[in-house]
Amino acid sequence: MNKMQKALRELAEMDELAARTSPVHALHPAAKLLATIAYILVTLSFDKYDLSGLVPMVLWPILLFQISGIEVRSCFYKLRIVLPLVMAVGLFNPFFDRAVVLRVGSLAVSGGVVSMVTLMLKGLFSLMASFLLMATTPIDSLCAALRKLRVPKMLVTLLLLTYRYVGVMTEELAVMTEAYHLRAPGQKGIHISAWGSFLGQLLLRSMDRAQELYSSMLLRGYHQHFHYVDVKPFRSRDALYLGCCVMAFLLLRYVPVAQLLGGAFVR
Repeated sequence: MNKMQKALRELAEMDELAARTSPVHALHPAAKLLATIAYILVTLSFDKYDLSGLVPMVLWPILLFQISGIEVRSCFYKLRIVLPLVMAVGLFNPFFDRAVVLRVGSLAVSGGVVSMVTLMLKGLFSLMASFLLMATTPIDSLCAALRKLRVPKMLVTLLLLTYRYVGVMTEELAVMTEAYHLRAPGQKGIHISAWGSFLGQLLLRSMDRAQELYSSMLLRGYHQHFHYVDVKPFRSRDALYLGCCVMAFLLLRYVPVAQLLGGAFVR
């Protein structure tokens, strides 16, 4: 199985995760979307030195992973390409901020190290929340919820088409890659001299495939908008979930939970 086939399998696995049944999957897509946005906003609002206040924010995604039946390691595996980029955001902070803000025994910790770890955790927690949203909500339901929230039709259509047909482009790329390796057996990757023609062929094949898809959409009655799936009405339990999440986020934001728990354990 080559890399393109593995990518297609991972896309299918995301759809399988979203099709599962659990209390989290059964919630209204709009409630989950708004809760995720609130979580990310609150997580990003922490000060760059407030590491002890930020750490308890991990409780919400960990709890949802347990309730939804999704393994945390599957999140890290699916995001293995994005995670190094997120972790590299604050790598240079220790070189610019060398003022000591914390001492652990005889070890002096600079503000740059604290801000670097805080920035990394913010990115990690935001990615975990975003993954949970996609892993517990089918893309059609999510787009329908976005339209209910009055998100512009064009943006929702672009999101749906990008998600649905990125697999089509990946299939074309897999076919071209396999054909290249059949003509160049034993060669690892694609030689730099063939990059131009390879990308040109990929563009032409993608344009042809896109035209075929658009013609099929017109034959099926497409008129510049989609008829999204019917989602269940927003119920009281969805409002309760959203309200409890927002209250919990605000509690974690303004109450020093880590210090309170640390003081309780010290006693």
